[in-house]
Amino acid sequence: MTESGLILKDVGFSQQGKAILSGISLELGEKRIGIAGRNGSGKTTLLRVMAGLVAPSSGTVLLDGIDPWTDRKAALSRVGILFQNPDHQIIFPTVGEELAFGLRQMGQTDATAREAVARILANEGRAHWASAPVHTLSQGQRQYLCLLAVLAMGPGTILLDEPFAALDMPTQIRLSRRLETLEQRLIVVSHDPDVLAEMERVVWIEGGRVQSDGPAGPVLEEFAREMKRLGAVDADADLSG
Repeated sequence: MTESGLILKDVGFSQQGKAILSGISLELGEKRIGIAGRNGSGKTTLLRVMAGLVAPSSGTVLLDGIDPWTDRKAALSRVGILFQNPDHQIIFPTVGEELAFGLRQMGQTDATAREAVARILANEGRAHWASAPVHTLSQGQRQYLCLLAVLAMGPGTILLDEPFAALDMPTQIRLSRRLETLEQRLIVVSHDPDVLAEMERVVWIEGGRVQSDGPAGPVLEEFAREMKRLGAVDADADLSG
């Protein structure tokens, strides 16, 4: 039987002998989900495990009934990820090539992929982008390009890692407006409570574990209180130089 959404059972992830994630069990079926946590909490690693970019060291991850790590081909049409820095995601020199890459991975011919790219850009009012060198785009435009590349593959779930962190306010507003129109399930990682305030559900990750999980309001209030408490003390005094 196919299960809808993301299901994590006792997921752990370790790197060089250090536990980054421990004992995470979640069933994520809502359309708008936030993952809150301060820097270094493990939230970005959790997103990469959900996307199938890295394998969990323990436990299981299922996305709509498939393992995104072991069944990469099936995962391509089910989940997409948008990183904080678009330059860590973009591979090709032109917009058209970047958009066509994922479509070719899914088995489309070069000609079919080119036609699909032309339609995508035309629908977005950006037909003139097709042959544009990626380096001529602004930071916000490159982030938008990465979103279009994800949408081109038609995933049911999109994972976003601090999507607004490097954008100025007008660009944040434009990207936010576009995200609001999407029918896909969005799972948004952020350390900023304001970004997650409208989510249906928020999961707070602290020290690689689930600290709190529930409706956005109560979880974010608890998270903000703890961040303020940490800010009032020498919270980083234990860090080595």
